[in-house]
Amino acid sequence: MRERLVDDGGEVRELTEAEIARFRPIREVDPGMIEAVAEFRRHGRPPVDSPKVRIGLRLAPDVVHGIRATGRGYNARVKKVLREALAEGKL
Repeated sequence: MRERLVDDGGEVRELTEAEIARFRPIREVDPGMIEAVAEFRRHGRPPVDSPKVRIGLRLAPDVVHGIRATGRGYNARVKKVLREALAEGKL
């Protein structure tokens, strides 16, 4: 039976010299993993049709605090408000 690396309390024990000596390079153990990682890195994130543009915008602290106080997802809500304002000719 294999000895557990994690005890029931969630603590990870240190490896012994004998255990470390049994380690083998990933190329020996699973050569396909090297190829899979290389393929994953080659592709990365897929390109998008209309990538977002980063801009620098300075706002008053009270405005920033008010926006952030609305909770997670405030970027999307701000974008929606700005789009509506543009569509209505308010900007």
